[in-house]
Amino acid sequence: MNYDKFNKFCGSLVATSYVRQWGNSHVWKVDGKVFAIGGWTQDKQAAFTFKTSVLNFGFLSESDGYKPAPYFANRGMKWIQQFDSKKEKDEDLQYYLSESHRIVSLGLTKTKQKDLGLNQG
Repeated sequence: MNYDKFNKFCGSLVATSYVRQWGNSHVWKVDGKVFAIGGWTQDKQAAFTFKTSVLNFGFLSESDGYKPAPYFANRGMKWIQQFDSKKEKDEDLQYYLSESHRIVSLGLTKTKQKDLGLNQG
């Protein structure tokens, strides 16, 4: 996946907003809370950072092409960075981005979730 496809996918999720920050990274938020970041790589290859469940964090931490996310994981947060952006991993990345969006949105109040059309049904 490249950054254009990443931005298009994240923009298709409910109640999201986009900003460039933190070293000109592509940052996606739901109601002001970060759920995905495109950037933060040492080389020119695309990298994508997202929040995960505890189970997925353990699994992905040991998987090729993934690592605990810089700045987040070392503070005890369950964030992963995908640094292997091969096309065959696009579907997996879309799943993890959707899950990150869901996990972060569940941290909002029930009223806010309802107002934004999140997690209904």
